[in-house]
Amino acid sequence: MSRVPRYARPSTVAEALALLADGRWRCLAGGTDVYPALGDRPLADDVLDLNDLEALCGIAESDGDIVIGARTTWSALLAADLPPAFDALRQAAREVGSVQIQNAGTVAGNLCNASPAADGVPPLLALDAAVELASQAGTRRLPLADFLRGNRETALAGDELMVAVRVPKAAARGRSAFLKLGARRYLVIAIAMVAARLTLDGAGRIAEAAIAVGACSPVARRLARLETALAGRTAGADSDAAVAAHPFDELAPIDDVRGTADYRRAAVREIVARAVRLAGAPRDAGKAA
Repeated sequence: MSRVPRYARPSTVAEALALLADGRWRCLAGGTDVYPALGDRPLADDVLDLNDLEALCGIAESDGDIVIGARTTWSALLAADLPPAFDALRQAAREVGSVQIQNAGTVAGNLCNASPAADGVPPLLALDAAVELASQAGTRRLPLADFLRGNRETALAGDELMVAVRVPKAAARGRSAFLKLGARRYLVIAIAMVAARLTLDGAGRIAEAAIAVGACSPVARRLARLETALAGRTAGADSDAAVAAHPFDELAPIDDVRGTADYRRAAVREIVARAVRLAGAPRDAGKAA
């Protein structure tokens, strides 16, 4: 006789962690990645339904961080009052599928799915985000760049649950922009995507830059050398020159049905330049663009 999968719907985080310590479970929140991945196969895994964990919903502030609960949906993030540094994340939220998907899909689910083309990853990398992982043994905090290990691979242990995404307040400065290139305008997996966050000095020059690129390597990546090269420049022709001179050799794009590696390399150079210009423009001008 075939084994009947277990189903559990804990009402507290402690109860969820106790279940995770007692076996392997498929965690289910929005379900917007879990169900499409099944295709025409039945769900055979034990299911841990997280939808009663209200403690993991919402956005709050701690002494040093802006804390996004793991079950916060993209629609809730869009409705939140966040500083201009989060504009790229808000713009990415509008690209996460349809409105129905944004209403159900969660920030943590997008990260745990670990797709190279996950819309939420580049903006969060540009915000120096870290993930908070909990188990019965305690909690640990990992930079998002360390949590994402490869295509569909993360550092999440079998007994752990992502409970929050933390953005240091020190990184929540300046303005940001997100651009995504796809075969059509909406409901598309990216060919390339970029998040840029800039802080400007009193003379309008770039004091700090954070540039992250997705869909052009097994995991989204920050471009540290380009960030350094942008320091002291103005957003526009001056920043365009720094982008044009950068080799983008940190990236490892692939050939697939959406585009060739060579096309991705050319495209990412252009959208990085545009994203830097947008992030360096006044906020109202960035919205108009």
